[in-house]
Amino acid sequence: MIHSIPNASIVIFGATGDLAHRKLFPALYQLYQKGHMKENFSVVGVSRKEYSHEQFQQEVYEAVNEHTPGTESDKVKKFASHFYYLKMDVTSEPSYHELEELLNVLDRDYQTNGNRLYYLAMAPRFFGTIPTFLKSEGITNTEGWQRIVIEKPFGHDLPSATKLNEEIQQSFNEDDIYRIDHYLGKEMVQNIQVIRFGNAIFESIWNNKYIDSVQITSSETLGVEDRAAYYEKSGALLDMVQNHMLQMVMMVAMEPPGELKPEHIRDEKVKVLRSLRFFNEEEVRKNVIRGQYTDGKIKGESVPAYLKEENVDPESKTETFVAAKLFIDNFRWTGVPFYIRTGKRMAVKSTEIVIQFKQGPMALYHANTEKYQPNLLRIHIQPDEGVSLTLNAKPKGDTSDLLPIDMTYNNKSATDMNSPEAYEKLLHDCLLGNSTYFTRWDEVALSWEFIDRITKTWNGTGAPITYYNSGSMGPQEAEQLLYADGHSWWEPTKVREEC
Repeated sequence: MIHSIPNASIVIFGATGDLAHRKLFPALYQLYQKGHMKENFSVVGVSRKEYSHEQFQQEVYEAVNEHTPGTESDKVKKFASHFYYLKMDVTSEPSYHELEELLNVLDRDYQTNGNRLYYLAMAPRFFGTIPTFLKSEGITNTEGWQRIVIEKPFGHDLPSATKLNEEIQQSFNEDDIYRIDHYLGKEMVQNIQVIRFGNAIFESIWNNKYIDSVQITSSETLGVEDRAAYYEKSGALLDMVQNHMLQMVMMVAMEPPGELKPEHIRDEKVKVLRSLRFFNEEEVRKNVIRGQYTDGKIKGESVPAYLKEENVDPESKTETFVAAKLFIDNFRWTGVPFYIRTGKRMAVKSTEIVIQFKQGPMALYHANTEKYQPNLLRIHIQPDEGVSLTLNAKPKGDTSDLLPIDMTYNNKSATDMNSPEAYEKLLHDCLLGNSTYFTRWDEVALSWEFIDRITKTWNGTGAPITYYNSGSMGPQEAEQLLYADGHSWWEPTKVREEC
């Protein structure tokens, strides 16, 4: 059930940036045009550029029209009229006095009761600075609630993340800190717990007695594009595995929560990380593959190698691909490998979870035909949202062969409408105070501790970087990681144009 959002002022630091234009403005508009946000709200855009309120409102109007097809012009203009702009140096104390004055006026004009959401869509170096000033200059000292949303990356390792967290918690309580991971806003990621806990047929076999392995793939056809400066510092391990990939592992592997409440759900996710096997150096080299794309072809067009991309060090060892075999050492999952892979410049754009079930004790048909395929439950995250279950059946005619058939539910075709954009859902939750799909500090700390073991090995005794052609599904070493266990990667089920 979607609830109406309370009156509030939203402050977007970095409001002239790409994230605000492509995601935040359109997401807020969707909430507005669906009636979840009423007229008693205001948005303050903060940046160092020179804008008037009217110029900023025009920017918002154009961004919504560009990224939200089928909008009503008058409604978008009315929406944009709630936006205000403040040129601000976030490292300067006087700038915060101007912000406070503007917010106090907007509190009065829009009856927002001092409720304020601060969204940090800025460079990570300001993540500690802004909360400190918001607190010290009294901006958070109102009768309403105060919440802060922080984009990734939250630190670059455990020590830096710990330092940042301690700094932010001097100004905001943990319950008011929303560390956002947009993957958790995706419809089918949130649907994982419903598929499991809402269907006895799955939850009863969701364990090592019946499940053979779990595969999670998140592949992109795009390269680093204009993100090379950031990517050179992060690579696929920090950009994807530390947050998005581990989040999906937790959603698949978590135990049933006592109640469907934020803290109960987040408690169970943290338990998964506590059961995750933390690798030593030898285990990292054995179970984690890092790769980098070379030149190749995507959709028939030649694309350059990573080392030839603009702003990339020609001697760079930054990984654009990671594959790993993970182990969750608890009663439910002991003996079940979790295979993950993520990369750029791969053959298809797809994010998909594949649950492979074990064969029956006799496997009669497997002995008689090479066409036997294990039962698979596929959860399609993007670009197609849905679920499919692969079963074996007998084809027509006098034959003993087996025919794999898919029972498929496609979320978009079934409802004839797009699911809410991830940022729309997450912003809605922020404004309601629902922290279910945001990461708690202990979750962040454990994920960094796991990732730091891998980084230390790569930076220390070393692990060779492998290479793969653009337009492939990764290096051969990633295939061999599964061959050793008698498995192979399941190819994504659908291919759709990059969007």
